[in-house]
Parts: sequence; C-alpha cells; structure tokens
Amino acid sequence: MMRRFSTVIGSLKTLAGNTRALVGDTLRSTRGASVVIFVMAMVVIVGSTAYVIDLGNVYNAHRALQASTDAAALAGASEVNCCTTQPGKALVTASNYSAVSGARNASARMTATMAPGYPQFKCLTTTGVDCTGSDSANAIVVKQNASVRMNFARILGISSMNISATATAAAKSGPPIPIDVMIVLDTTASMNNTDANCSVPGASRITCAKAGVLTLMSALKPSVASVGLMVFPGLSTASEAAKNYDCSTSTPTIVKYSNSPAPVYSVLGLSNTYANTGSGGAVTIDNTSNLVKAVGGGATGCKQGLSAVGGFGTYFADAITAAQAALVGTGRPGVRKVMIILSDGDSGATSANVGAAKYNNQCHQAINAAQAATAAGTWVYSIAYGAPTSATGSCPTDLPRISACSTMQQIAIDAGQPAYTVAPDRFYSDQGGPTGACPSAHNATTDLVNLFKNIATTFAGTRLLFDTAS
Repeated sequence: MMRRFSTVIGSLKTLAGNTRALVGDTLRSTRGASVVIFVMAMVVIVGSTAYVIDLGNVYNAHRALQASTDAAALAGASEVNCCTTQPGKALVTASNYSAVSGARNASARMTATMAPGYPQFKCLTTTGVDCTGSDSANAIVVKQNASVRMNFARILGISSMNISATATAAAKSGPPIPIDVMIVLDTTASMNNTDANCSVPGASRITCAKAGVLTLMSALKPSVASVGLMVFPGLSTASEAAKNYDCSTSTPTIVKYSNSPAPVYSVLGLSNTYANTGSGGAVTIDNTSNLVKAVGGGATGCKQGLSAVGGFGTYFADAITAAQAALVGTGRPGVRKVMIILSDGDSGATSANVGAAKYNNQCHQAINAAQAATAAGTWVYSIAYGAPTSATGSCPTDLPRISACSTMQQIAIDAGQPAYTVAPDRFYSDQGGPTGACPSAHNATTDLVNLFKNIATTFAGTRLLFDTAS
C-alpha cells in the first residue's frame, strides 16, 4: 500500500513539473503582445473615465451658468423702465447679477463673459405689458458664454470646452406679489365735473374714478391683495362712512380739515372681501362687498357709492399720513404696502378750512407726507387727474411756487434713487404721455379706467419666458 502511494505521489510531482514548464514557455512566448494589449486597454479606460469626469464638470458648470443667467435676467427685468434719470439701469443690474468676473454670481470653475450685444432690452407683444417708459421695453434678454477648464481630458488633447446660456425675463407679467393697497380719492367739488375722456360715457370725474378702482380690484387676486379706501375731505365721524356704501341716497357729513376731533379719512379698512376666487382660479367681483358698493359696483338698486360732497377745498397731506398709518397699523406683516393717490393736486384750502398752522405750503406738505411714506418702504403711486401745470395758477399757498402737476409727480417718488427721483411706473396722468399737459413718461392713455388697469400690471412679479417669446 505504501509503495503504491509513493508511486502516485511521484507521478503527480512529474505532472506538476511538466505543467509549470508548459505555462512558463507559453507566457514567455506571449508576454510582449499581452503588455501592448494591456497598455492600450488602460489608456482607453483611463481616458474614457477622465473624459466622463470632465463632462460631469462641464454639465455642472453649465447648470451654474444657466442659473446665473436666469438670475441676471430676473434682476434686470425687475428694473425695466424703473428710472427716468437712469435709463438702462436694468442692463447694469443684469450684468451685476451675471457670472462675469467681479459680478455677484462669478465662479472660479469657469471664465464667463457676456455675449456681445447682451444684455439687451426687448418689447414683447405677448406679455400684455406696454413698453412705455425710460427703456421702451417690457423684457430683457441675457446671454453668457464661458470656457470650462478640462482636467483629465487634457491627455486626449482637450484643454477646455465652451458653453453658453440664454435667459429671457419679462417685467411685470409674472405671479402677483402680496400687497396691502390703500386708495386715497379726491372727493372735492371739482370731481363732479364731466370727464370727456372717460371710457364710461357721460361720466363725472368721481364716477370715472370709481370705475377705475373697480377695474383695479377686478385685476387683483384676493388671495394676495387686500384693499382699503380713504377720501378727502374727511368725514365727521366713523359712522358717516357707511353712507358711502349703504345703497341709500344719504350724503355723508364731511368736516373742515382743521376740525376737532380730527376728520375721519377712512371709508373702509384693508380687506380682501371685494372678490371671490372660483375653483378654476377665476376671480369675480363680489357685489355684496361694501368696498365694491362704495365704488359703484354693487348689486342692482345700489346706486349711491362715493359722492363728491366738496365744500372745504383741497388739502390732502393729512389723508396721505392717515393712509400710511393704516397700512402700517392694520396691514399684514411682511406684505408690500401700496398707496394710490388720485387728485388734481391743486391743494389750497383756505385758512378757515385748514387752520393757520397748516395753511402755508399745502402742496409741499403733501409731497413731504408721501416722501415719509416712501422712506418707510411704501410704494406711493399718484394719478394726476386734470392737474394744472402752471406754478402761478395752482398751489396758491406754496413758496417756492410749485404747480399741481409737479406736486403729483413728486408724490410718486423712489426713495432708492438719488434725491428721491420720480419713479416713472408710479406716476400716471390722464393728460397723456410725455407730450401731454401734465406729462407721464410711463403711460399715454387719457382714460382713467385704463390708467388703473395699467397700475394693476405693476403689482405682478418678473418671470422667465421661453427664449423664443415674441
């Protein structure tokens, strides 16, 4: 048994030795070809892996470039037609938010440049926003180019890759911003005059103003916008306000601007009950709303609404101050405050009606009250409604002399600009565009109802569009 086992072991050793010799001979004969194949395979594998890694970097860089291009377009669109004294500011803002060196979105991973001719203004016909203003545009287009440095792909002779991104943003045509709006209406005796330019045939100024407010509310969304209403001259008591919306023929009792206790300027406080939102998102005016009734949009048989009682002249600085106090005191926290003032601006109440302390510089008092509101963050809009342009024929208590038109222009101020320059998209005039008697660079319509409709568009945010938008 032991001899047989030893023989088997010897045979296995011989077989193992012969196998090693055969494998060794084979390896020696194929070693050169294997090395070449191995090296070629490694080059392909490493090169492909490197290229894929670099492509991933390029993809991420392009996403960053597109994001910065979108940001630049949106930032620029927010300032289209913003500034009469700084036309083209939107282009500067867009560049500041780009990815070029020194801009807010510059990145070390790529070298970005603004494409020649960009950013550029556009006047699109599909946004529903007019192009009047200092920039004659309603949109902005930004295009950036960049070179992305390749790392591993250099072994394949590719040192960099060029990428590009384009973004188009429209001004004032996006989702509405949350706002609290206080409307301040002139209800002096001159508002009983007929407005021949109103789209409501035969309407008096007060009737046309109410139709304009109703149009404004029809364009707002109660889910984001609350609206309140004030008038001047003021009311004797808060209970008198109900006579402006109780559908009766009763006329509210007004008092002198110097009255003690102080006049009540508020008709209705901030509320979103002026409209209803349907299941499909459609907004319809609520005819049962007191605010709707006050501006003549109530149910059949409700004919009174606001009336122009008059009798104490024009003085509206205190009404502006009261409106600002209501916005701050009863407005929603964190929501943009807005004030819309409609008047001919010709403040000049007699000393008997306004008091000796407030008699002088009544138009400048209104400007100062509006400036204080704007400095506090409120967007102050003014509508010059038949405002005289003569500095010697209006605002009789002011020294230095100032016209009613200039008063309404200066009420629409921009605290963010040097010397409180006029914000063009916040000053409106029923006397037409820049060639009108009381010029407004932002609008060219003489119909008060359309003016209110145009104001509603300014409460929309910016939005990105397809680059093929026209």
